[in-house]
Order: sequence, then C-alpha cells, then structure tokens
Amino acid sequence: MKIAVIGASGMVGSRVVHELSQRGHEVTGVTRSGTEVPEATSVRGDLGDAGFVRSLAADHDVVLSATGPSRTGEDHQIWLDALQTAQENATDTRLFVIGGAGSLLIEGTRLVDLPGFPEGYKAEALTATQALDNIRQAPESLDWTFLSPAPEIAPGERTGTYQVADDTPAGDKISAEDFAVAIVDELEQPKHRRARFTVAN
Repeated sequence: MKIAVIGASGMVGSRVVHELSQRGHEVTGVTRSGTEVPEATSVRGDLGDAGFVRSLAADHDVVLSATGPSRTGEDHQIWLDALQTAQENATDTRLFVIGGAGSLLIEGTRLVDLPGFPEGYKAEALTATQALDNIRQAPESLDWTFLSPAPEIAPGERTGTYQVADDTPAGDKISAEDFAVAIVDELEQPKHRRARFTVAN
C-alpha cells in the first residue's frame, strides 16, 4: 500500500513509518517543517491545507494523521479545524486518525470526566474527544477509522502483541512500538471502518 503519515516525526508517527517500511509499504512522511523522515519520502505539508490533503488522498491508499492539538499554548481549535478540513478533502481514500484515551468509557463515563484524571492532560483530552465526536458525524462516504491508545503510551518494547477493544480501555498501557504494530495491522486487515477502537498491552 501507499500510505501518507502526517506528523511523521513524532513519537507515534515515526514508529508507524518504521513499521510500515519494515512491512514493505510505500510511505510518504509529512511534517509541517519538512523534516527529513527516515524510511519515507519526506514532504512538507499541513493537515489543514485542503489542496494538499486532496492531493495526498488522490495519490495514497491511506492518509493517516498522527498529529495532536498544540502543547505550547496555541488554540486547540486550530487542530480541530485542520482535522475537519482533512475530513472534507480526504474523500478519495481512507482517513485514519490517531486520537486520545480521554474519550474511552468506563461504565458509561468518559475517562476525562472521572475524578483523578490528570489536570494537565484534561484540555488536550477534551479536544481529542471533540475530534472523535466530529468524525463520527462525517458523511457516510468518508472511510474513516479513529484509534485511541491505552491511557498510558510511551516508547518501549515491540512485542507484536496487544489487546483490542472498542470504546472501553483494553488495558492500562501500551508501548508506542506495539501501538504502531496495531495501526499497521488495521491498515493491512481492516476491521474498524467508520469506527473507533483502542489497544493496550
């Protein structure tokens, strides 16, 4: 497959690029700065650029967003608007969005709404939750998938094994390496079209 990874230099994006490359896929690594992305054709571009997203969609089997809202004080609405632009312009291909864990449910309550949810992550979690709500309202013509990680994700070991769930946590943590494995597994053998799912070790 030919896959475009937007946010290819980040923790998740770089590991997805590596996993895709190791499995023989053709990868375009997209960054806003034009950073050289190992194991990929490096391209400068932005999720919120309608024309750019249309060109990616026309030339790739999947457009994958491994981006997130700003952690440096920029308005989170900018990221939500960019995702909306991607939804409206990736109509010729599959749109795969990496989201957050805050929208996962425990007995009907979102993690972000539970007592003890880390205050420092709450704004980002609420924004990612809004992104999920938005994509669920996309026209039926859009082939989308939204993946939430386990509540804790960090660099670690690639075991190649993980647990899968839909809207409730599959476990407490996952390595970024196994998260990438799960992403590529889903791309190769789709089981969650127009749906959200989650994975954990």
